[in-house]
Amino acid sequence: MATTTLSMDTFEETVTGDGITFVDFWAEWCGPCKMFGPIFEETSEENPDVTFAKVDTEAEQQLAGALGIMSIPTLMIFRDGIQLFSQAGALPKNALDDLLRQVRELDMDEVRKQMADEADSPS
Repeated sequence: MATTTLSMDTFEETVTGDGITFVDFWAEWCGPCKMFGPIFEETSEENPDVTFAKVDTEAEQQLAGALGIMSIPTLMIFRDGIQLFSQAGALPKNALDDLLRQVRELDMDEVRKQMADEADSPS
C-alpha cells in the first residue's frame, strides 16, 4: 500500500513539506469514496515520488471541519507547501493522472510570484 494515513497531528507537517502531496478525504460509509479509493491507491503505486495520503473524516472530524470539508470524497493537492487544488467528487483514473501531470509541470517559482503579486495588490 503506497498511501499514508493522516491525522490532525500529521496533516500540516505532511502537506507543508517539499514535493507533491495528494490527500483523499473519505469515509467508510461513502459509496463514491469506495469507487475512488482503488483509483487513488493504483495511482499512488505508479508514482512513488509523490506522497499520497488519506484522511478518514469519521476518525478525524476536527481536521475535516477545520479544512472545511463538506462533501466526500474530496481531493486536495499540495506542492512545496502550497495548496493548488481542492475539489469534491470521485475522479476517474485518467482525470487523476492528468491532474498529477499538470501539477508536475507547474513552474512553482511562477506560482509563488503570482501569489506574491496577489498579496501585494489592493482588493
